[in-house]
Formats: sequence, C-alpha cells, structure tokens
Amino acid sequence: MRILAIQRAEQFSPNSVEKDLAILSAVADRLRARGHEVELVSEEQLPYNGAAPRLVLTMSRLPETLQRLKALGVKTINAPEGVENCGRSRLLHIMESIGVPVPPKEGPDGYWLKRGDAAAQSRGDVVFAKDREQLADSIREMRQRGISDFTVSAHVRGDLVKFYGVGSDFFRYYYPTDDGQTKFNDEQRNGAAHHYPFDAGEMQHEVARLAAAVGIAVYGGDCIVREDGSFCVIDFNDWPSFSRCREEAADAIASLVLKD
Repeated sequence: MRILAIQRAEQFSPNSVEKDLAILSAVADRLRARGHEVELVSEEQLPYNGAAPRLVLTMSRLPETLQRLKALGVKTINAPEGVENCGRSRLLHIMESIGVPVPPKEGPDGYWLKRGDAAAQSRGDVVFAKDREQLADSIREMRQRGISDFTVSAHVRGDLVKFYGVGSDFFRYYYPTDDGQTKFNDEQRNGAAHHYPFDAGEMQHEVARLAAAVGIAVYGGDCIVREDGSFCVIDFNDWPSFSRCREEAADAIASLVLKD
C-alpha cells in the first residue's frame, strides 16, 4: 500500500519540531517494515505531486492543507474534519454538548485565556490571568494581535495529567511535573503533582468518547485531577508527539492503520 505521511508545519510545533517528526517517522518505519511504501513530506512541501496514495497519515493543521486532503478523497488519519474540530472554540462546544467534564467558567484562582480559532502557536496563544482585570488586559492584547476567537475558563487546582490515546484501546497518562518536559512551562502553575487517586478507566473512557465525537483517532491532551479524584479536560489535540511513550504509540498507530 502506498502511504503519504505529512509532517506538521513548524509553526504548529512550538519547541516540539523534532518530537513531532520522531513519532511520525517511527510509524512510517513500522509500516515500511511490513512491506508498505511510505513517503514522508513536510506540510510546507505541499501541494504533493507524487503518485496518488491509498492512505494519508497527517499531522497537518494549515487550513489550506486540510482543504487539499478533503479534496484528495482518500482515507486520512487524522481526518481533516476532525483536525478542524480541535480548534478550541469548536472543541469546547463539542465537549459541552456530549457532557465531557470541562473547567468552570468562574473560580477564585484566576483564568486561562486561549486562542479559539486554532492550536497554540506561541506562548501568547495561552495566557494565565490572575483576576478579571488582568484577563481584560490579556483579551485586549489578543485582539490587538488580530485574534477575536478565544475561550476563557477558570483555573482549576489539582494535579496536571497529560494523556495520550490511539482509538479506544491505547491510553497512557503521565505527570509532566515528574519529568520536567514542557513547552511553555505552564505546567508549573499547578505545582508539583500530589498524585491524587482517580479512576484512570473513567478518564480513558471520557477522552476516547471525546475523540470519537471530534472525529480523530490519534490524540492527546491534559486533564486536571482534583483532590477528590474528579477531573476535567483542559486541553485536547490531534496527533501529539507521544514523547513519553513514542515506541508504544508508534506500534498502536501502525496497528490502527493496518486494521483499517
């Protein structure tokens, strides 16, 4: 089978270009080892002029790339429509509509302002504000950058837990403050993890349900686990780097491709 693998544009991989390429390359290597022809290109190299693929593996997020993939008319993992649904405003609507636990709108511990039209591309796309006055200033600054689509949620105290998933079967979770891996150091806002007990099976069920509703099969994100074991999803995105479990995840993604 001829497969085209598309690397994400660097603007959507802040501080993670090598990690994002590593997981895509690992999947490509596994598929080649099983006799498939896999060509890996960067999103910036498109439009693609090679032989038509039977399947596309893509980390792409540029709107023009997603439109090309829709027009291509072949099976794509992740589906471009699903990637579009990962824009924060659309995503929040989906989460609320299916009842996935989300942060409250108000709270005593500050607010998170997040760009709503696309995934974060710089530190300024995800901003913490200590109170409503600072939040208003941050919204003004975001609008001055030409971003009028954004979401606001209250900060939630608890353990930050990063999760990775492939379909409904593969699920792993980690505490970023345990290993120190970070993009913008926002993980430190909640402090060192207390490792509060929680139902990992319930978390897996909820994020897999969200992935199905969004329309993607390879995903990751972040939850906050409160002291009482309850949790809320604060971030969800298409095809993360799987940097903490790359080899296992590459096996799972390759198996997903071959199963379909």
